Amino acid sequence: MRIKYFCMAAFIFVGLLGCSQNDSNESELALIKTTNPSPVVIENNKENKLDLVESIKKDIESIKELYDVAIVKGEEDTLVAYKVKHLQRFHMKKIEKKMNDMLEKKYPDENFTVSSDYKIFLEAVKLNEKMEDPDYPKKKANKRLKEIIKLKNEMA
Repeated sequence: MRIKYFCMAAFIFVGLLGCSQNDSNESELALIKTTNPSPVVIENNKENKLDLVESIKKDIESIKELYDVAIVKGEEDTLVAYKVKHLQRFHMKKIEKKMNDMLEKKYPDENFTVSSDYKIFLEAVKLNEKMEDPDYPKKKANKRLKEIIKLKNEMA
């Protein structure tokens, strides 16, 4: 009888541990759940470009095959990292072409790097978190953005 109660208590204890909430960084859970990070602008004239990246994010989110998007606007480049809904993964090339065409048509002056790779998405979320710190230097952030874009280009 004691063994039965002990097993029941252990089962409940393990169940409660599994349900506990741990408030950690978004980047740690970015691949598992929808994080919906706000767009980041790494420029000196940040106010002018904030409306632009918000507009880009709104346009990207309107694509029904996607469920999460991270946008980082640097001095020269704009990184758009996104996650595709599971059943839409068979249409990745079509989705990326549709997105590229829309972005190039609507924002011809911007230089876009578009990626559906989870690693690129995760790095964009991490950079987003670092940019929340007002002491994080813009020069370092822009350098990191270029490294992420270089990583994306090497993977392709």
